[in-house]
This record gives sequence, structure tokens and C-alpha cells, in this order.
Amino acid sequence: MFKTFIDTAQTAAVNLKDMISNHPDFPKKGVMFRDFGPILADPQALAHVAGEFGKRFDMAGVDVLAGIESRGFIIATMLGMRYDKGMIMIRKPGKLPGGTKKRSYQLEYGHSSLEIQDGSVSRGQRVLICDDLLATGGTAKAAGQLVEDAGGVVAGFAFVIELAGLGGAAAISGYDHGALVRYGDDE
Repeated sequence: MFKTFIDTAQTAAVNLKDMISNHPDFPKKGVMFRDFGPILADPQALAHVAGEFGKRFDMAGVDVLAGIESRGFIIATMLGMRYDKGMIMIRKPGKLPGGTKKRSYQLEYGHSSLEIQDGSVSRGQRVLICDDLLATGGTAKAAGQLVEDAGGVVAGFAFVIELAGLGGAAAISGYDHGALVRYGDDE
């Protein structure tokens, strides 16, 4: 039988920031990579993440969750299971079959593009977009534009980590957004 998520009341002692591992000079020199991988390995931490996002966002007002490739898939799927919602994928180009919509954007160290599959979002559908990290906001902004291009409404953005010093919140300032762990300019 399927085991349900751990009750979030049991996870009050979870400190997500302590669980995030830091990797200096990855993927290039001068970058401090914040890895939420250890959170994924801990069922209580996962339950805590799902519970906190449920408190932060009105899940009754969300029709579907969208995960940004690839770590966002995990968060969106977990929240979908927890709150009885479907999940759609926002992927790198060439990964989705059939017709797609595409948006290009600037990264903190380059350019990239994202795609959403035609028909994955219904007109007016409220979509909560999920990813592990908010940095400069280019990826999130492009994902939001894709949802809107597809006819959906962005219900918000859910991030595990925000790197506040990189200004990503400004790129999506017109949308509801939240992060569970925030690193400032000095961290």
C-alpha cells in the first residue's frame, strides 16, 4: 500500500539551510553552488518542504504544478502528489514531443531556452511554477512567460532556495513568489 507523506507537525525541527551543501567554484570559478540534494535524501525534510509550500501558497487556488527542468520536476511532482494536482514539465529545447512554445533568456553565465508542450496548459488554468533555486530570475521569468503564452495564469513561483544577492526576485516581482531558504549578499 502507498505510504502517505510524514505529517508536517513532525518536521518542525527540520532546518533546511543546515542541510544544503555548498560547493565552491562550481560550475565555474567564483560561483558558490547551493545543492539541495541532501534535502531530497531525507523524507522528513521533503515532508517539511511540501508542508511549507502548502502554507505559503493557496493550493486550492492552484490547478496544476509546473516543474522547471530538472530539479523543479521533483518539487512539482512531490507537491502534486501531496495536494492532488497534476504536473507539467518546462524543459530545455528538443526534449518534448509534438508542438511546443519556446522562450529564450539570459543566465548568470550564458544564454538558454525553455519549452512547454502545446496543450499542456488549458486557457485560464492557474499554474504554480516550481524550481530548486532562484538566482538571476531569467529561468523563472521565461517559465512564467511560457505558461502565459500557453494561455495559463501564473499562480506563483515556489523555490527551495533564493540567492537574494543576484536579484532574481526583481525579475518576477509582478508575481507571487516564495523561497524556503534565502541567502543574502554576504553568504
